[in-house]
Amino acid sequence: MTYIVADNCIKCKYTDCVEVCPVDCFHEGPNFLVIDPDECIDCTLCEPECPAEAIFAEDDIPAGQEHFLELNAELSREWPVITEQKDPLPDAAEWDGKKDKLQYLEK
Repeated sequence: MTYIVADNCIKCKYTDCVEVCPVDCFHEGPNFLVIDPDECIDCTLCEPECPAEAIFAEDDIPAGQEHFLELNAELSREWPVITEQKDPLPDAAEWDGKKDKLQYLEK
């Protein structure tokens, strides 16, 4: 099983999760993070670290966000690995909790 990053990370991009990942499975895009499902070891360390509560176990993905499983796999093949915490996006607090942000994903 893997963990995935879902909708609420878009336009927030908190990176607290990156600091605790023992296998460096996070990848960074312009305004979103993803988890490489082939690298994730299901350690559960990242989920409680996410201030936006945007990380879910594969079996616990919220209804309507199942497509993020494939999106994480796809984008992790394209985006570079991120291993150190960075500042969130400048307007992250304004976007945190907004629904249906997929339209704002920058690839």
